[in-house]
Amino acid sequence: MKKISNNIFLIMLIFGSLITISANSWLGAWMGLEINLLSFIPLMNEGKKNLMTSESSLKYFLTQAFASSILLFAIILMMMSFNLNWMNNNFYELLILSTLLLKNGAAPFHFWFPGVMEGLSWINGLILMTWQKIAPLMLISYNINYNFFLVAIILSMIIGALGGLNQTSLRKLMAFSSINHLGWMLMAMMNNELLWMIYFIFYFFLSMSIVLLFNNLKLFHFNQVFNFSLMNPIIKFFLFLNLLSLGGLPPFLGFLPKWLVIQNLVETNQLFLLFISVCLTLITLYYYLRMSYSIYMLNFNKNSWMLMNNFNNKNMTFILTMNFFSIMGLMIISLIYLIL
Repeated sequence: MKKISNNIFLIMLIFGSLITISANSWLGAWMGLEINLLSFIPLMNEGKKNLMTSESSLKYFLTQAFASSILLFAIILMMMSFNLNWMNNNFYELLILSTLLLKNGAAPFHFWFPGVMEGLSWINGLILMTWQKIAPLMLISYNINYNFFLVAIILSMIIGALGGLNQTSLRKLMAFSSINHLGWMLMAMMNNELLWMIYFIFYFFLSMSIVLLFNNLKLFHFNQVFNFSLMNPIIKFFLFLNLLSLGGLPPFLGFLPKWLVIQNLVETNQLFLLFISVCLTLITLYYYLRMSYSIYMLNFNKNSWMLMNNFNNKNMTFILTMNFFSIMGLMIISLIYLIL
């Protein structure tokens, strides 16, 4: 019975986002966001119930309800001002943009995001990092304010890079990584409507491949990764390269969306923004490398038994196939391009 209810909530969650994306009025978009929020709360509480899960769902609900109420207030004010010619339109734009950035967890409205991520299971965390961003991002793309965007982009990149440096929790690390990627998506959105969607699809795939691996191996904290030496060396190698791919290191698939954004920034002559974003992404690469270093260098034992244990289930085979495409994707795409 519980599984049926979870599936119903998951379908409602998807429909809520689709209603927002396809809405032709701000009120319809707000309604879609509310359906999406109310479907996700029960999903957050499924599975193992502990204090952190309840705290996370309450934090998420209060933040999103606060953002939704301000969004509705801004929409009503905007509709009234069109009739009465009250204020400058910029005020409503900023108000709506702020609430949507709060819903997304972008800096400077990111404070709730790592805390909520910490209390969720990996699968719910994946939904929060990926699917839950689609509807607000789509609404943000209708409502671009250049100066405010610039502040949000730079702050997201700084906080995403520096926030992950002192983390011992993998879920918080992924949350700060998500904030950094959100900065890249907003930067892509500023110049090109299609580019942020391409970036998001790649980010969705990369996050999914790494989160499913963490979920399968039941890794939640740094010390578990440190004691990961008993695992299969192939899985460790995939995890290491996948982290580098998520960070956007050149030979891997994760570099492709960043490459497209960098090319776009060069074409539009936004070199200062490009310099900041590349420098701050190097810091995110540092904390991925730190994790990989602890897997390989600090505590490495080579076992001579139970090495193939993780390959026996179908889930692991599927996850490792995804990881392979995450690592080799750019090379495969380049080869296809050269052949065609």
